[in-house]
Amino acid sequence: MDADRRRPLCVLICVTLPNIVLILTDDLDIAIGGLSPLTKTKKLIGDAGISFSNAFVASPLCCPSRASILTGKYPHNHHVINNTIEGNCSSTAWQKSEEAHTFPAILKNHGYQTFFAGKYLNQYGHSDAGGVEHVPPGWSYWVGLEKNSKYYNYTLSVDGKAQRHGADYSKDYLTDVLANMSLDFLSYKSNYQPFFMMVSTPAPHSPGPQLLSTRTDKHWLIRQAKTPMTNSSVQFLDDAFRKRWRTLLSVDDMVEKIVKSLQVRGELNNTYVLFTSDNGYHTGQFSLPLDKRQLYEFDIRVPLMVRGPKIKPNQTSKLLVANVDLGPTILDIAGYDVNKTQMDGMSFLPVMEGKMNSSSWRTDILVEYEGEGRNVSDPSCPLLGPGVSECFPDCVCEDSYNNTYACVRTVAPCANLQYCEFDDNEVFVEVYNVTADPFQLTNIAKTIDQEVLEKMNHRLMMLQSCSGQSCRTPGVYDPSYKFDPRQMFTGHSWRLSRLRQRVK
Repeated sequence: MDADRRRPLCVLICVTLPNIVLILTDDLDIAIGGLSPLTKTKKLIGDAGISFSNAFVASPLCCPSRASILTGKYPHNHHVINNTIEGNCSSTAWQKSEEAHTFPAILKNHGYQTFFAGKYLNQYGHSDAGGVEHVPPGWSYWVGLEKNSKYYNYTLSVDGKAQRHGADYSKDYLTDVLANMSLDFLSYKSNYQPFFMMVSTPAPHSPGPQLLSTRTDKHWLIRQAKTPMTNSSVQFLDDAFRKRWRTLLSVDDMVEKIVKSLQVRGELNNTYVLFTSDNGYHTGQFSLPLDKRQLYEFDIRVPLMVRGPKIKPNQTSKLLVANVDLGPTILDIAGYDVNKTQMDGMSFLPVMEGKMNSSSWRTDILVEYEGEGRNVSDPSCPLLGPGVSECFPDCVCEDSYNNTYACVRTVAPCANLQYCEFDDNEVFVEVYNVTADPFQLTNIAKTIDQEVLEKMNHRLMMLQSCSGQSCRTPGVYDPSYKFDPRQMFTGHSWRLSRLRQRVK
């Protein structure tokens, strides 16, 4: 009897919390028109709320980026470095250290019912990491894709039980399956609790351009690409480009179905809907075939659109946000104190609600990537030597063990810069003025003012060693930033001296 009397109060408290939907695409670029097929999505989310024109990822590769979304941490803090089990992608070490502290786990403990459908981490379901029987903590309802994106002939983990699918379009095409399962959840979920729903589509991951020639002032991995590209390579890229756009039509339909279902159920006005991607993509830029992993805008910049109860329509924000901010923002929406977490990111809810002065917002973020490659030569490309990976038939390789870099991406009223250092024998440096050179054709590392170079180097070292609150300190172009060359980290002094030699 006492429990029954208390229930109406619980119901009142629970239903006042907003619902949250996160739609995550796979490899959706913004640099070469990735949003063009998504007309309904732009109308129902972007036009109905806010679009961020400077949204970036902490790492341009699926598993590290998705780990950053889930944890709100930079890769150097969540330790997922690539798409392999050895790189900590969905490994038992990840499960023991980070998985229980993701923002969905916090939301569930905070009173939310949680639903996941789609691609999780690239090695999810691996036999060395618990198989599909493993259901990550934090999910009330779980529909996880085994391993990497597919459209047909895949296995789903439905609350820990394998569900196998074939190649029948009418019942197996994965984007449509995820849409139907999401709609089912909206119909059977409890109406007495707020919900968080995350739908992670395989699209537009390659199912099956804009061509900028390679440059001599870039890292060796870019210089090795063949220019001009062969006619067969261009035809291959054109076909891949068309296929990517076709897969997005189903995503667009899925978004429309979800938003309309929320509207019919009378829940849309109390629901935040976020739409983004895990990283960008390239199809021919700098003569590179198909992939991500590079430091350039086309791989690190992503779409981000949000609609919600307190967000005015038709807004565009130029403030700098990153995928490490998604977790803190969603927790903030749910009324959870983000300061109780160890997240590196910051909530952009005040930005969306018009409560944040642009002068008080951050001016830089960290981008970091650790290259993949083994100490053996690719048998089809022996002349390239050991350490390369992701090689195409014409021996253009997308990655290597020393394609390991860290960047400071700065967006401020007086500066729009990218500063990157490679962890290789040269300490190769690339610097771009993205305002003057939006396609990043000219590396200005040797011509930029030395003081600016040293400030950016100093800021990069600070961000690479940051954790939690220290990741949100003022950037180089923040008025409160203080720089004293005498206070350079002693552990990195070798790096600065080599940097000075490199850029002379």
